[in-house]
Amino acid sequence: MRYSIRKQFACIVIGLMAGTILLCWFINNTFLERFYFHNKRQVVMGAYGQLNEAAQNGQIGSEDFDMRLQQLSARYNISVLVVDEDSETIRVSGGDPDVLRVDLWSHILFDSLGGTKGAGSIGKPVTEDRAGFGGLREDKTLESSESPFYVLQLVTNSRMSVDYLDLWGFLDNGNPFFIRTALEGIRDSVEIANRFLAYVGLAASLASGLLIWIVSKKVTDPILELAHISERMAHLDFDARYQGKSFNETAILGNHMNEMADALETTISELKTANNALQRDIERKNEIDEMRKEFLANVSHELKTPLALIQGYAEGLREGISEDVESREFYCDVIVDEADKMNRLVKKLLTLNQLESGNEVISMGRFDVAALIENYIQSAEILIRQSGGTVRFKETGPVYVWGDEFKTEEVVMNYFSNALNHLSGEKIVDIKLKKKEKLVRICVFNTGEPIPEEALPHLWEKFYKVDKARTREYGGSGVGLSIVKAIQESMNQGYGVVNYTNGVEFWFEMELVESGRAGGNEADV
Repeated sequence: MRYSIRKQFACIVIGLMAGTILLCWFINNTFLERFYFHNKRQVVMGAYGQLNEAAQNGQIGSEDFDMRLQQLSARYNISVLVVDEDSETIRVSGGDPDVLRVDLWSHILFDSLGGTKGAGSIGKPVTEDRAGFGGLREDKTLESSESPFYVLQLVTNSRMSVDYLDLWGFLDNGNPFFIRTALEGIRDSVEIANRFLAYVGLAASLASGLLIWIVSKKVTDPILELAHISERMAHLDFDARYQGKSFNETAILGNHMNEMADALETTISELKTANNALQRDIERKNEIDEMRKEFLANVSHELKTPLALIQGYAEGLREGISEDVESREFYCDVIVDEADKMNRLVKKLLTLNQLESGNEVISMGRFDVAALIENYIQSAEILIRQSGGTVRFKETGPVYVWGDEFKTEEVVMNYFSNALNHLSGEKIVDIKLKKKEKLVRICVFNTGEPIPEEALPHLWEKFYKVDKARTREYGGSGVGLSIVKAIQESMNQGYGVVNYTNGVEFWFEMELVESGRAGGNEADV
């Protein structure tokens, strides 16, 4: 595989190791020599501090200080010499006192006269062989002080390629002192260390690369097996199973894929069964839709011609075809009234046909259903007076819902007109809004006779009439509740009817914009 995880994993590990070793090499090469020299310098200055403190306290000749000085010389490989004004040795450690004495006076006589004395002065005088150097010498003053007087110098023997760090001067009690430490071949040491690090790093990178290539196979093989299984599952081969025996994350994934294969096989089987049933339902629905459309088309077609004839005769009568004025006016009113009823029926049928066929566009929006009901009650004031009823609607502020405002108004109109047409007893129409979880239920109750229980399931069917004589009396068509059903189903909301001992309540539901009260208990708004 071109983008194998195994290759990527091995390259990353080898790259990290090589980068780490390269970084160590760079740090060694850049800072090890400086660190070593800085450490030597601190050792020399520390030894000087102990000498000066012992001289101030008068302990420089004590056995206790001699023991400390010997330990310091042995531990840090330094040579220490302290003499008096007669060049007699007071204290020596770690070197030949004669050689150290000659080098001390060489520094004092030559370097002081050469200008190295003085705070901050730095020079590189090159002189001929002095004392035990046996070759040209290059001195570099690193630090100096006038009080107390001391000079710290880097001394290089050019012929022997040996570096020394010399600190010489006078203690606070006036005794000359000399401290020397050899700077081992640090450059050679750094070069050897870096070469060794390079060899070790190369070997470690190759060994780790080989090892990670072998180990990564145990990781990538199960992944490749899972990839093969998923490919078979993509082609609906659900017999593929992961057979790994480990307990790591890959095994967990493999077991989940086995469970997914079982679930997919079951689900696809169920989907095929449901698809067959759905196909039959679609065919049945298409048949019903064709019957409904044919029915509505026939009704609309049959009604349009009588309407035109009725309106024509009515206009003729109004023009004076009949000599009896009273009879002419009576028949004209009847014809016009019937024509109006038939016209309303056609409009309702067309509206219902549009809703049931899905051609009617439902425009969902946010509106105040309480204000909608209040406005409709005010517009129906004449109908309320004619029915002799009393309408109760408890308004407590806006109740915002989602829905088609115009279709909702048509639902309210059908319920309200139905309630007025069936008033009896106390003749009360009571409209309430009840919140239930995220919905609001609009209830329209009217006092009167309950609807027979056997008629309740048929109320929402087209042209169904419980009391045909009474329906004919107020001009009902039996289509209003079918329109309510179609509107509510188009907005995916509920509707229904409830019988009471003293009347009937029709209801429909809308989705609340604001969340309802907690707990889901109904409460009057």
